[in-house]
Amino acid sequence: MVIEGKVWKFGDDINTDEIIPARYLITTDPKELAKHVMEDADPEFPNKVKPGDIIVAGKNFGCGSSREHAPLALKGAEIGAIIAESFARIFYRNAINLGLPIIESPEAARDAEEGDIIQIDMDKGIIRNVTKGKEYTFKPLPESLRKVFEAGGLMEYAKDKLKGE
Repeated sequence: MVIEGKVWKFGDDINTDEIIPARYLITTDPKELAKHVMEDADPEFPNKVKPGDIIVAGKNFGCGSSREHAPLALKGAEIGAIIAESFARIFYRNAINLGLPIIESPEAARDAEEGDIIQIDMDKGIIRNVTKGKEYTFKPLPESLRKVFEAGGLMEYAKDKLKGE
């Protein structure tokens, strides 16, 4: 699986309230949540982001509450992937469960700038900053987790397994 998109850059400790403010937690509809994704970190972000774009952040992305609304809002906005120096552990697992590609790569996260074009080969563990002509490696996810992403999340993966696919 190869993902390519424009970089939107955020700093350290982006918490779940910045990803999707609590005032919008009256729904679990990904498209409705996407209308407000990241607006407390950047009020114009929901209007600027395009499907396939990539969020690049610093340390501890997704800290705060354990709500699934945060990765659900990002998935609803059709974010291609998130690259960060590190992720909050509960956010990391929620993102995997929802099929949202996330990658820990401190060097790629530090080097990327807003507007860069990034290409990610999830199977080979390679991040290419097309704009800067730089390449970074990361440990690819185990095959079992890649299958979860390919299915669109843990629930879809489980449904496929129950059908015998």
